[in-house]
Amino acid sequence: MSDLSTIWAVLLDWLAHGLLHASWWQVLLFTLVVTHITIVSITVFLHRSQAHRSLDLGPIPSHFFRFWLWMTSGMVTKEWVAVHRKHHAKCETVDDPHSPVAHGLKTVLLRGSELYRAEAKVPETLKKYGHNTPDDWVERHLYTGRSALGVSLMLIIDVALFGALGLTVWAVQMLWSPIHAAGIINGLGHHWGYRNFEAADASTNISPWGLWIGGEELHNNHHTFPTSAKLSVKPFEFDIGWGYIRLLEMLGQAKVRKTAPQLKLGEMKAVADSQTLEALIANRYEMMAQYATGLRRACNEELERLKQQGAQNTERWAQMRLAQRWLHRDEQKIPAEFKASIAQACDQSPALAKLVAMREELRQLWTRTNVSGEQLVADLQAWCQRAEASGIVALQDFARTLRSARA
Repeated sequence: MSDLSTIWAVLLDWLAHGLLHASWWQVLLFTLVVTHITIVSITVFLHRSQAHRSLDLGPIPSHFFRFWLWMTSGMVTKEWVAVHRKHHAKCETVDDPHSPVAHGLKTVLLRGSELYRAEAKVPETLKKYGHNTPDDWVERHLYTGRSALGVSLMLIIDVALFGALGLTVWAVQMLWSPIHAAGIINGLGHHWGYRNFEAADASTNISPWGLWIGGEELHNNHHTFPTSAKLSVKPFEFDIGWGYIRLLEMLGQAKVRKTAPQLKLGEMKAVADSQTLEALIANRYEMMAQYATGLRRACNEELERLKQQGAQNTERWAQMRLAQRWLHRDEQKIPAEFKASIAQACDQSPALAKLVAMREELRQLWTRTNVSGEQLVADLQAWCQRAEASGIVALQDFARTLRSARA
């Protein structure tokens, strides 16, 4: 009887405290650490290394990340990579596996992981987009088709360490990536935030400090430069995932293949040449972001002029406020209900009309594919001459920046 009492007491003690007898803050710290490792595994291994091939990882971190993701999320590398590549290929269309534009923000936020799993079952998706992913014995015979085994192993470890509280720890681990990666990034990252660049889709940067979700918060940057291993591009932005990549580089376990192009400025040339054109095309997103800044500044000047005229409550003021809000965006991103008012604002301001027209002319330098390089250089030279002769400060400044650009 005493033996049974002892066993029962030990069992109750284990259920109450686990093997570690950890305090509440130790359990919290453990949970935060292991969930962060999961996020790092997703952003560094699955996303940047496997899906976009922006870096090569050594065998030690690669095998660790694969094993960890199998235990903490049940993810299979080929499935995740295939779904993500299809997202980029079909972004914001009905074929996008998890676009809030196509499926609705609420659906992506609440059922993002379900959308992933449904698309991962489509053989055509795996065949077309799942190439060049691990296909060794471990992948075929352990990870693939045995996701339940991995997460069950994690459950056993959590409960052994923390007793009944381990169930809560395990539940948080299982929900962490569906909420943050599948929900927040794929949902809010295409709906709310700021944009550094006019990428073709609706991607946004949720926060300039990519800490909590491994740098994935910088989603507009990523969609603009998908093959870049570094997601931060502005001085005020921080990508913790890039910090881990640099650490792995120093340990000889990573090799970066590509990062976003950096605009280089040198001595201003008298006339734009082929190198200027090359620099413009290579850095077109950054250059157009600078052009957008000039457009916003011109809108602000027009608003100040109207304010001095006492026209704050007029239709012209309302139209110019809309122009200030939307004119720097690409035309297809401007809501249809605002286009007529913005067009009227441009009609009332020759400077704005000129800025918009010359922006489209500038864009033609990299969208036209049936024109020779010599003709494009001549067109760029003519564009710079007209910009500097326009009398519009924003155009003149931009033309000088162009002539200073280096490839």
